[in-house]
Amino acid sequence: MVTAIVEYSGNLRTHSTHVKSGVSIITDAPTDNHGKGEAFSPTDLLCSSLASCMLTIMGISANSHGIAFNSATIEVTKQMAENPRRVSGVVCHIKVKNENYGEKEIRLLKGAALSCPVAKSLHPDIKQEITFEWI
Repeated sequence: MVTAIVEYSGNLRTHSTHVKSGVSIITDAPTDNHGKGEAFSPTDLLCSSLASCMLTIMGISANSHGIAFNSATIEVTKQMAENPRRVSGVVCHIKVKNENYGEKEIRLLKGAALSCPVAKSLHPDIKQEITFEWI
């Protein structure tokens, strides 16, 4: 089954529609690569996908183990390289509301984040710098 339909809209912009839900997003080329930067760039989405995946897998793992997981955010920083132009690194600082977690819960949540499908799909040349803060 088709996951999404992506159309080029002109002016370095794309329009993507998720087939099952009908939800749409746009992308723009970043200002440092001839674009307007009025929306996420494709490389921004790559980095945001990593963060979204980590939080989702942490939530699934928490639910599976009866662990409260109610509030978490990730600050994502994309690092770019030239020749060829590519994402060279993603820095993710994960802030999790500490629900009185012990060592076992923290180890489980960290492991879930680090083993998410997007993290495992990224090329090994893309450095993933992941830090955790329990607040």
